[in-house]
Amino acid sequence: MRGLGPALTARRLFPLRLCPRPPRPVGPRLSSGSAAAEAGALERAMDELLRRAVPATPAYELREKTPAPAEGQCADFVSFYGGLAEAAERAELLSRLARGFGVDHGQVAEQSAGVLQLREQPREAAVLLQAEDRLRYALVPRYRGLFHHISKLDGGVRFLVRLRADLLEAQALKLVEGPHVREMNGVLKGMLSEWFSSGFLSLERVTWHSPCEVLQKISESEAVHPVKNWMDMKRRVGPYRRCYFFSHCAAPEEPLVVLHVALTGEISSNIQAIVKECPPSETEERSKISAAIFYSISLTQPGLQGVELGTVLVKRVLKELQKEFPHLGTFSSLSPIPGFTKWLLGLLNAQAKEHGRNELFTDSECKEISEITGVPINETLKVFLSSSEWVKSEKLVRALQAPLLRLCAWYLYGEKHRGFALNPVANFHLQNGAVIWRINWMADVSLKGITGSCGLMVNYRYYPGDTATNSTNYLCSKNIKASEQVLSLVAQFQKNSKL
Repeated sequence: MRGLGPALTARRLFPLRLCPRPPRPVGPRLSSGSAAAEAGALERAMDELLRRAVPATPAYELREKTPAPAEGQCADFVSFYGGLAEAAERAELLSRLARGFGVDHGQVAEQSAGVLQLREQPREAAVLLQAEDRLRYALVPRYRGLFHHISKLDGGVRFLVRLRADLLEAQALKLVEGPHVREMNGVLKGMLSEWFSSGFLSLERVTWHSPCEVLQKISESEAVHPVKNWMDMKRRVGPYRRCYFFSHCAAPEEPLVVLHVALTGEISSNIQAIVKECPPSETEERSKISAAIFYSISLTQPGLQGVELGTVLVKRVLKELQKEFPHLGTFSSLSPIPGFTKWLLGLLNAQAKEHGRNELFTDSECKEISEITGVPINETLKVFLSSSEWVKSEKLVRALQAPLLRLCAWYLYGEKHRGFALNPVANFHLQNGAVIWRINWMADVSLKGITGSCGLMVNYRYYPGDTATNSTNYLCSKNIKASEQVLSLVAQFQKNSKL
């Protein structure tokens, strides 16, 4: 099977679940000396394991003749790693693997010099090509061989997905840092991208008649709008709703990434109308369906983060809906805006320190808000926006609507990270070729929606004929496509607010 690598058959991907890590035995606390001795013994065990488990890189001439390491060597690594109960211990093992078993830089320098020398001398093309192949071979880190051989074990790829999830978590917690770890994460991500490429993925639709295990997994994996109970789940897979997921060909009922869709008469502006209200009838009337709203997408495997599953899923579902509803021409998301409140509070704090006053709101807006709250805006706004209490005041909700809409428009359109949209959800949809179409006020009045994004949500609209062009313009030129409503709000921000 091309893309899975030599000798990696589909059955080896997900046949077994790894056993949970055993809890540490409860016992008397160790003295500092005993703890240090135990830590030293564990580090020595790690070093010995890595020397034994990580296969040596054979000479270039012997690369296809060297026998594979014994299966037990790789199984020892899997077993040892699975027995490490503490995140810090797993992080230490991964750090030692990244630092000590990467690329042989001496070999890279030697092979690079050989390529440069051959370029300066007229030689046959075959000689230069072989020298370049030697250089490519030298650039492969040793730990890649370990990952490759682990992937051949039963359940090996599942283990590597979990290992990468641990690695990402350790990086987020600052348990491991540095270029060697980042490089190893990139190598493992690249290998997983090959094993989980679109050719090996199956699109499956979930209905109320799907296996109970699948419905349970879908319910548990919903990260955007949590499923409350079985009746809630039944609504989300019932009439006027669609739920799809990608599974790997080796595990047909193992969801990897899940997409929920609402079939509506217009582009939705409120999430409660989708996840709480009952459909108009138990039988779908095609005449009432004129828009498809992508309202939730969740990755079930943290270790597959960065592997482009979500992008492919959205495109596949769009085509699937066009087949089912040929008349359907309107496709849009209704998306949360995670990070908006945090970004806004950061601005308010910075401006209070630098200027001693608020420059994000106009004088008239500051006056109106102060009259409603009874105290100066600088003292109350950060407190109000840090909780959900402010939505209980209709006057305050009306007063904040205009300034928060334009601030949100700027956050989505103008705030960048390396030239791309700072907001991760915006960046995802813009990469897919969508347009920032409409920002919706009081679109998510749940506690999570109010505290995370001041109740705001956004529609990213997909025009099927333009998505490829929009995606190219965004990825290559960093141009963001937005509607007149959004651009008007951005212009209002540039006129009335100061950063």
